[in-house]
Amino acid sequence: MDRRVAHEARVDALVAAHLERRARGIKHPVEDFLFTYYNYRPNQLRAWFPGFDRPPTDKERARIAWVRDLLAATRDRPPHLGCFGLHEWAMVYRDTETRHPVPLRMAPDELAAFVDAQNVRCSHFDAFRFFTPPARSLNLLQPSRETQRDNEQPGCLHANMDLYKWAYKLAPLVPAELVVDCFELARDVRTLDMRASPYDLADLGYPPVRIETPGGRAEYVTHQRAFADRAAPLRDRLVEACDRLLATAPAPAA
Repeated sequence: MDRRVAHEARVDALVAAHLERRARGIKHPVEDFLFTYYNYRPNQLRAWFPGFDRPPTDKERARIAWVRDLLAATRDRPPHLGCFGLHEWAMVYRDTETRHPVPLRMAPDELAAFVDAQNVRCSHFDAFRFFTPPARSLNLLQPSRETQRDNEQPGCLHANMDLYKWAYKLAPLVPAELVVDCFELARDVRTLDMRASPYDLADLGYPPVRIETPGGRAEYVTHQRAFADRAAPLRDRLVEACDRLLATAPAPAA
């Protein structure tokens, strides 16, 4: 089977359930994130390309350099594994509305008391920016877009999910297979992210990782460490791809 056919078959299997739900107008609180928050449609994911086949333009080189520096800084920082997924709890902290139309696993006052008793330490700006206003001051860090390169670290679930975003932003200059490798990681990390959240998703087949208990926190860290290990070679491949692209002569001006 050639690369294009294998790639298309792989993506078809990965997105089939999402496309069926979409055709029926059914929302999914876990998997829709991969196609709504991440701005890459299933047909784009299915498109095959071999990777670098021309020098990048000056505009592309600037984007490649920015992505490369972020990924390399993240890679070279030690992982922090003590956040326990509290970012999802901070997104509903002391608020009357939730981000998903599913019930919470505990009453709002109980949830708020639990968050108040924790050390919230979210290093990822694109998670922190969804904190409720009263939760922001609880975070030990105050990440911003400007400090993103200084804060991101390889134990962070969202930093590892975002390898998918950086891969598709580099497309088609990186191989399509690398984009899908990062998509598969993002899909699996998203599952843990929501299992550890305060939402009750058991009826959808997502048993909770109860971070409000010592056993649940230990389970979370075990998964978090495994995802950091799994993300490391993907991050390396993306950095190497960026280095190859930046080493080429600039594309001639049009």
